[in-house]
Amino acid sequence: MDRGAGTRPRTDAQCRGDAAEARAFAHLVAHGLVPVARNVRFKVGELDLVMRDGATLVFVEVRRRRHAAWGDALASIDRGKARRFARAAQAFLQRHPAWASCPCRFDVVAFDADDPRPRWHRHAFALDDLGGA
Repeated sequence: MDRGAGTRPRTDAQCRGDAAEARAFAHLVAHGLVPVARNVRFKVGELDLVMRDGATLVFVEVRRRRHAAWGDALASIDRGKARRFARAAQAFLQRHPAWASCPCRFDVVAFDADDPRPRWHRHAFALDDLGGA
């Protein structure tokens, strides 16, 4: 796949991650969420998907595990990863102040090695759980 001059080709792992993200996106849209943004990058972290669920702004992390020996996909989000995710959400809200007054939540769509179906974890964590994101 030609991605233009000066751009590195995607690795197999990145392509699998892209596919998981596309499946997660389709799953959420099929369940009524409305897309706001995809692959938003800040110095403090990245947001895979930003969606709207009614009046709630939903920040979605997509995780996949290729091998069951590494544990399940949801467990791969440690406290540090959750904090980076929350900081990226804060950066998004600062960049888009119109969304800042909306209720927000953090969801995870997980794909495990032994089950290719998406598992949607609503309210996967809260800022209070992170001890000052």
